[in-house]
Amino acid sequence: MNLPDPTEDSRWRPVRLLLDAMDADIARLYEERGVTGVRPRFVGPLIRLGRRGGMTIRRLAESLGVTHSATSQTVAALQRAGLVATTPGADARTREVVLTAQARALLPFLEAEWRATEQVVAELDAEIPYPLSQVVRDLEAALQRRSFHDRVADRIASA
Repeated sequence: MNLPDPTEDSRWRPVRLLLDAMDADIARLYEERGVTGVRPRFVGPLIRLGRRGGMTIRRLAESLGVTHSATSQTVAALQRAGLVATTPGADARTREVVLTAQARALLPFLEAEWRATEQVVAELDAEIPYPLSQVVRDLEAALQRRSFHDRVADRIASA
């Protein structure tokens, strides 16, 4: 049996492409303002560190609601960009992530961009007939009833 390529039909691709395009617009805004070395995914961790002070990668990940692995990769990228440094933590096994002077100087702009972005997203949400925030809540409720994992596993099992 010769089935068609399943990657040619994707319901999630438009969502990913939309988010990528929005991130690209934010990155372009940084470029226009002369903000170099900052990618949109860096902004949340930078603001959090600026607001709460230095913390371990684990604590930063927990405060942002993301995985330790993702945060570790982001921190490595932030270090390469000169936006964070690590210092010895409370014990010999831990390191604390702290902002550099370069990152601290960017914080007012990054916070302004974050707030403006949230306002624009709220405007867009109000502009469309079925707000994305409602879609997310509805999907979360459906997945509470039956997990995504279980749904996919059942489809594979019945294939």
